[in-house]
Amino acid sequence: MKADTTAAALEVEDVKKEFITDAGPVRAVNGISLEVAAGTSLAITGESGCGKSTLLSMLGALEAPSEGQVSIAGEEVSEMAEEQRARMRRERIGFVFQSHNLQPFLTAVENISLQLSLAGANEECDDSLELLASLGLAEAANKYPDQLSGGERQRIAVARALVHQPSLILADEPTGSL
Repeated sequence: MKADTTAAALEVEDVKKEFITDAGPVRAVNGISLEVAAGTSLAITGESGCGKSTLLSMLGALEAPSEGQVSIAGEEVSEMAEEQRARMRRERIGFVFQSHNLQPFLTAVENISLQLSLAGANEECDDSLELLASLGLAEAANKYPDQLSGGERQRIAVARALVHQPSLILADEPTGSL
């Protein structure tokens, strides 16, 4: 999966997302268009329930939009099959979720190394330990998520998102527990 280095890091064109509920259709995202250049950052703000997390899910190829297009480094992901989207997520996108999404049966270093393993890297443990140390969490390497504070869990989630050096990082309320 080669990235187009001349394309915007992220391009979104008239993206809409609709959910069907018992009460009828609900439009969570209504016609968003934006372009984000490589090396820049963008903050999406708004009140609770306005569609920020839904938009991030589409930007990160977790969900397909109901309408519109999402392109990452020149590759249109909206129409990709799930297997292709999963590969893109593993190789090129780092996620920091609101709820950490750490595996409770894995230690901190194993949670981080899991991302490297999924991305096909070889030096899993060493890279993960280095990243933990850089975040001041070297002593937490062998602890399980339930043995860590909320802030420590969040920093491990950040480390997991960064460890495979993704070209796109998406963070949903990343400082909520810090």
